[in-house]
Amino acid sequence: MSAVADLMVPRIVVLGCGNPNRSDDGAGPAVIALLRARSLPAGVELYDVGTDGMAVIYKARGATHLVIVDARAPAGTPGAIYEVPGEVLAAPPARGAGLHEFRWDNAIYAGQRIYGAAFPAHVSVFLVEAESLELGLSLSPKLAHATGVVADQVAALLDRWSAP
Repeated sequence: MSAVADLMVPRIVVLGCGNPNRSDDGAGPAVIALLRARSLPAGVELYDVGTDGMAVIYKARGATHLVIVDARAPAGTPGAIYEVPGEVLAAPPARGAGLHEFRWDNAIYAGQRIYGAAFPAHVSVFLVEAESLELGLSLSPKLAHATGVVADQVAALLDRWSAP
């Protein structure tokens, strides 16, 4: 590929957030595992960042596009999928918050302010409503199904973003 063609390939980062030791909180990492088994467009990078909000900033820096996948707290509709623009969810960290409280929504907010144009201009967040966040190593059946649907939706978004 020529240097000119390399410049035209967007760098798209997909981050799976969550703790797979807390049942459905592992939805983000599960989607990353599903996407790793697929053929994805050039320029796509997949990362399981666990619960490390700072890793979101570091992995996203320099990307043109960012996708974040995470579980959402149970609210009565387990497996419901929400796609939300990142700028809607970006939130400043709480005053005095330490790194343990620094989440991906804080990372979007901080990354945009710290890195400016070097932080992705296009951010999309996929949230999957959890059924359970109790200790456990597997997703509930509803979340296992929903992660497959999210993987399909993310793959379709990646294809759109990668199209010339």
